[in-house]
Amino acid sequence: MAASYRVRVGVRLTCALVAFALIVGSGYAWALYQNFTQSVPHGDAVPKLAAHQTDLDGSDQDILMIGNDSRAGATRAEQTAMHSGHDDGTVNTDTMMILHLPAGGGKPSVISFPRDSWVSIPGHGKGKLNSAYSDAYNAAIEAHRSEQQAEGAGILLTLRTLEGITGLHIDHYLQVNLIGFYRISEAIGGVTVCLKSAQNASTDKDAYGSGYSGINLPAGVSVIKGEQALAFVRQRHGLPHGDLDRIKRQQYFLESAFHKVATAGELLNPFKLQDLLKAVSSSLLTDPSLNLISLARSFELVTTGELTFSTLPNDGPQVIYPDGVETAIVGVDTVAVPDFIRSIIGKGVDVDLTKVTAAKPSSVTVDVLNGTSAYLLATRNAAQLTKLGFHTDTVDSTPSPVLATTVEYPPGHAAEAKAVLAAVPGAKTVETTSVARVTIELGSDGKQVRGLAPTPSAPSATSSTLAASGAKKSSSAKAAGGLGCID
Repeated sequence: MAASYRVRVGVRLTCALVAFALIVGSGYAWALYQNFTQSVPHGDAVPKLAAHQTDLDGSDQDILMIGNDSRAGATRAEQTAMHSGHDDGTVNTDTMMILHLPAGGGKPSVISFPRDSWVSIPGHGKGKLNSAYSDAYNAAIEAHRSEQQAEGAGILLTLRTLEGITGLHIDHYLQVNLIGFYRISEAIGGVTVCLKSAQNASTDKDAYGSGYSGINLPAGVSVIKGEQALAFVRQRHGLPHGDLDRIKRQQYFLESAFHKVATAGELLNPFKLQDLLKAVSSSLLTDPSLNLISLARSFELVTTGELTFSTLPNDGPQVIYPDGVETAIVGVDTVAVPDFIRSIIGKGVDVDLTKVTAAKPSSVTVDVLNGTSAYLLATRNAAQLTKLGFHTDTVDSTPSPVLATTVEYPPGHAAEAKAVLAAVPGAKTVETTSVARVTIELGSDGKQVRGLAPTPSAPSATSSTLAASGAKKSSSAKAAGGLGCID
């Protein structure tokens, strides 16, 4: 009995010590969060809706996440490692995303915007999307405003531009600079990625042979941080779709990074947490009312794969000649944008085809496009359509990632679209002039042609060499969090 008593006392004592440790740890973490939120600098408040305006998504929250290339505060060693040179006083932005948080705890999503999108910028006419930031920033610097005020001006003009494109009211903003991103990737011990092919100086160059990002990674799985983390998300030269592929890289990296932070105990280890918060606080600029703790809690859904990424509908890279000047841009598919936004905010995108009689499959030709990183997804779906009696023409990839699987069709082809829709259960339907025939865009929601097994993960590549600068090769693509491999 004495032994039994000692066991019970030991168990109780152990539980008490564990409980005490949790309380102390939680208190320490809470103090860290409190100090962190108080130290983050703030820019100007987001303008409120005008009296005649309505909020398209009601009480849902939309947060602009923007990355600029400021290297303010970087050490000489960090500047050298980043392949970014010394800060020359100019600031640009290559990363613009809107985080959509549904009211009531629904699934969050991220919309990416190509930096070269040709758009209307309030007060500045037509231009590339990323020029909105630099236009307002430079004007503020010329007016002798502070660096923080100038960055705030750049953010707000970018915000107004994106509101004009999407019709959404953006509630908050959060900016991360280049050196901060570098330090964050170091603080979490690196992020796991998988490349379909090796990327190095031989691929990372333009038509004139100039290198840019400094990427040096093998095919297959690597754990990257610091220099190579920046190179991974900054590379666009040598990639099939340039800036659009860079967006895929950024979305992929963020998903993998969020997953690691949420599942690897980063937020439960006070020492790792302190390093992470220190790295973040050195790089952020937010609006005064953004609740960073609530924002962090929203990413708990990442662990179950509930955070989805998509890209503004676009017509891909183009060359135009405004006032006779050759300009490389990404064309925005303005016809598809309204339906795209409605699908993001849950307002529905389906076209009513109930009164339409479906065409015979044998009379329908379909284009099949893969909007995911899944291996040969378009090929498999096209082959299944052929088995069901359809004809297929183009089998390719979309220029940017797709969230919801969609059957698009040109005006006058509703009967053909209905036939295809019956073969792709759960897909959305959109009538648009941007396609020449019925087109299936396969999205990350997993919808595909009936009769197919669930989408397989992309196979991992292998490499006999390891990348330099902190990259480590893992044994399989499974280590990349199930995301598969990417260009």
